Amino acid sequence: MTMIPADTKDWTWVLERPCSECGFDPKSYNRSGFSGAIASNAAQWSKELSKPQVGIRESPHRWSTLEYGCHVRDVYEIFNERLELMLSQTKPTFANWDQDKAAIDGRYGDSDPDAVVFDLGVSANKLARRIETLEVSDWEREGLRSNGSLFTVESIIRYLLHDVVHHIWDVTHNEKEII
Repeated sequence: MTMIPADTKDWTWVLERPCSECGFDPKSYNRSGFSGAIASNAAQWSKELSKPQVGIRESPHRWSTLEYGCHVRDVYEIFNERLELMLSQTKPTFANWDQDKAAIDGRYGDSDPDAVVFDLGVSANKLARRIETLEVSDWEREGLRSNGSLFTVESIIRYLLHDVVHHIWDVTHNEKEII
C-alpha cells in the first residue's frame, strides 16, 4: 500500500475544547464514564470491521477502515502501557510512537479483520478494567509525552478517548478529505 501523508498535528488541544471535525467534547466525559466509553468504542469497531471491503481505501489520502482499526488496536495497547508507566513510576517520559511507521511495519492493510476485532477488544477491555481499579490519588499522576506535553492519568484517558472516537468518525462520515 502507498503511504498516506503523515499526521503531524499536535492534537493536545482536544483536552481544552471540542473537536470541530468529529464533535468530541472532552467535558462531556467524566471519570465514571471512561470505561463505558471505551467498551462502546470497541463495539463500534467490531461493527465497522465486519463490513464488506473493509480493506479498501476510499481515498489515497486516508487509511482504509481496516488500517484505522489496526491503528486503534495499537492505540489501546500503547495507552495501556502508558497508564501502567504513570501508575508505577514518577512522571515517566513516554517513548515516541510513530504511527505511520507502525502501520507500515505492522502491515495494517494485510491484517485479518476478525483478528483485529479480537485484539482490539482485548486491549480495550484491559484498559477499561484497569481504569475501573484506579484510586482517587491515581488520577493526578503525571507522565510526559516525548515532545514534552504533560498529561495526568485523567487527561491522557480523555486524549485517548478523542483519538478512538475521532477514528470512528474518520471511517463513518461521508465527507472525503481533499488534500
